[in-house]
Amino acid sequence: MDKIFIKRLLVRGIIGINPDERDKPQDILISIELSIDLHEAGQTDDIAHSINYRTIVKHVMAHAETIAKYTVEALAEDIARICLDYNGVQKAIVRIEKPTAARFAESVGVEIERSRA
Repeated sequence: MDKIFIKRLLVRGIIGINPDERDKPQDILISIELSIDLHEAGQTDDIAHSINYRTIVKHVMAHAETIAKYTVEALAEDIARICLDYNGVQKAIVRIEKPTAARFAESVGVEIERSRA
């Protein structure tokens, strides 16, 4: 299976369980890997046989910046569901990172894998 990937998309949104995390948006890094058959798109050079990653980025950003989730797990589920709604996507791997969540860590977060089946 072929893959489309989006690495470390930076968005600002409300996420977290602590009161200070609910007050103002914070940086959230989102990485996505989509499993999809890209053979026909490669043969025809026609975006109609693929997925426009710019559209996915806009959709994911709009969601993450407005949804105000308490957990990164819930946000990852939402994003996986968004991705699987696109025609042809068989599997989505979503990684959510919060760069400022732990004082001595570069970032903390979760990675989930969801399939159409």
